[in-house]
Amino acid sequence: MRLNRSTDIGLRVLMLATARADQLTIDELAGSLAVPRHHLAKVVQRLQKLRLLETVRGRGGGVRLAPAARDASVGALVRELEGATEVVDCDGDPAEPCPLRGGCRLRGALRVAQEAFYASLDPITVGELAAPPTRQVLLTLGTRQP
Repeated sequence: MRLNRSTDIGLRVLMLATARADQLTIDELAGSLAVPRHHLAKVVQRLQKLRLLETVRGRGGGVRLAPAARDASVGALVRELEGATEVVDCDGDPAEPCPLRGGCRLRGALRVAQEAFYASLDPITVGELAAPPTRQVLLTLGTRQP
């Protein structure tokens, strides 16, 4: 199973926001996490809509972790960020459908494996992802000198 880039960035943003008690700007997040600002802004907006981040607009604005985010299930979060995608795209090109589509057992087996992957993440919370020793590493991001 491979997570899309937005899910990866979203998890890292939440981890950093959990470790840091202060408000972070989009530029600080982008620099600390080494991701493009534009892409990060889209991810932050999605996390804000999911009520995992709180945003403050204008001068002195930024983002901070929403109160309930610390206890959010990583499995539920990954399901939400990944959407209803399947491991394989059996529908593919309508002009050339998969010849196995009518009787393939692989698609069902991969769905079960995907759900097992998510289920293994269900008991883990966002707060736990940012616990020591990870917390100490998160707090050094963006402060390293070249």
